[in-house]
Amino acid sequence: MASSSLFHSSPFSLKTKTCVPNQHLKPTHFTIKAQSEPISSLTQNNSPSSASPPEASKLRRAADENIRDEARRKNVSQPHLFSAKYVPFNADPSSTESYSLDEIVYRSQSGGLLDVQHDMEALKRFDGDYWRTLFDSRVGKTTWPYGSGVWSKKEWVLPEIDSDDIVSAFEGNSNLFWAERFGKQFLGMSDLWVKHCGISHTGSFKDLGMTVLVSQVNRLRKMNRPVVGVGCASTGDTSAALSAYCASAGIPSIVFLPANRISLAQLVQPIANGAFVLSIDTDFDGCMQLIREVTAELPIYLANSLNSLRLEGQKTAAIEILQQFDWQVPDWVIVPGGNLGNIYAFYKGFQMCKELGLVDRIPRLVCAQAANADPLYLYFKSGWKEFKSVKANPTFASAIQIGDPVSIDRAVFALKNSLGIVEEATEEELMDAMAQADSTGMFICPHTGVALTALFKLRNSGVIKPTDRTVVVSTAHGLKFTQSKIDYHSKEIKDMACRFANPPMQVKADFGSVMDVLKKYLQSKAPKH
Repeated sequence: MASSSLFHSSPFSLKTKTCVPNQHLKPTHFTIKAQSEPISSLTQNNSPSSASPPEASKLRRAADENIRDEARRKNVSQPHLFSAKYVPFNADPSSTESYSLDEIVYRSQSGGLLDVQHDMEALKRFDGDYWRTLFDSRVGKTTWPYGSGVWSKKEWVLPEIDSDDIVSAFEGNSNLFWAERFGKQFLGMSDLWVKHCGISHTGSFKDLGMTVLVSQVNRLRKMNRPVVGVGCASTGDTSAALSAYCASAGIPSIVFLPANRISLAQLVQPIANGAFVLSIDTDFDGCMQLIREVTAELPIYLANSLNSLRLEGQKTAAIEILQQFDWQVPDWVIVPGGNLGNIYAFYKGFQMCKELGLVDRIPRLVCAQAANADPLYLYFKSGWKEFKSVKANPTFASAIQIGDPVSIDRAVFALKNSLGIVEEATEEELMDAMAQADSTGMFICPHTGVALTALFKLRNSGVIKPTDRTVVVSTAHGLKFTQSKIDYHSKEIKDMACRFANPPMQVKADFGSVMDVLKKYLQSKAPKH
């Protein structure tokens, strides 16, 4: 995109319930020890049905002990009550195929996707009130690792990992804010919310999954498994998250980027964090094919969303939304979709909360795609008859410029089981929506513009009602996409009207000229009676 002469920037080069005891096991009884300790710290004293939310320890740790040392001391020789494993995604109930999370495996024997399956019977020993209270008790704390929005749900994410192996920047806990003016002015809505995942550590929701994946890699390396580094194909945000978390753990990261197809703000992140960056003359789908071939031959752990570990972290954003609404369920959640792992992650988070009794229903999900890369939308419009990959064309929503999404089966499953809808946004629609949102005080990314366009269309068609509580997931920070905003407000985007552009006005350096333009502006803004 061309830079405007109006803007100048420096160049860049380069309560538990009583359970029915298993007939093969002796009943086990537990009592809580301390507020932010994991449930694995329970001791055999009282029954689960009498367990109550833990009380905070008032003792301050010793001056020569850090929070990781403290967690290590408290977790010594404590049993794991919960477990998880890889299983084929949406497998037949008769299937016995499964893998330990400590195995390096990305596909099932049939070549299909894998999913992380938790021991739900063990989790159900504790009822919804218990889990709600436990999760809420950890918010805002610095106790390792529960200060993280992801690891505050550790029992539902990676229950068997030692806290000492976790790599975390206390990600998550992102803002859910009321889009009051935008909802009222443009949509006639009173209960519109934006989940701003872009305020996470590296500026996107990808941190939520990467903390889980890199933590597991850290565990594998300590177990002397053959993992030299971690690699990914990326359109920007995945590489930023991977490189940051690997840098924190001292693990080499390798990034395959499509040349000249991501913003400089996205490119500089993996470079700054010390990743080995390969700029490849292809699109994301081409990079994805290459990284899959490379990781099959070299001891490089695959970090793309083909790896189901990342979805375990990303699902915690759904749980956070419920927490932030005091465990009330919104009517709709709208998520931008590219490689399509995130829409399934949200479904999985909501569904776990329902199955474990924290809530009694799940919201309807909407997946929003850019029209220039819309294979899921076309599949949905066909009545789910036949999926065809597409050649993804350039889009301002560059992170979702994907024509052959890895998680297509996961996305379809999530949408079918949530009465979901798929919508799309043209380039002009998404850029206008972004500008409208920004004009009400937001500063969103183009991908959020895609989600807002879907909202506009569903409101205009009457599918979403004015009083429906609706959450739009903002996946990245607007600061990563300043050039697209500059181009829009400069009206320098070819074949785009840029209806809501707000370029700076050139004024002579004298009092009279300044007064003239100010008076004209103020008159245009005066209340009309």
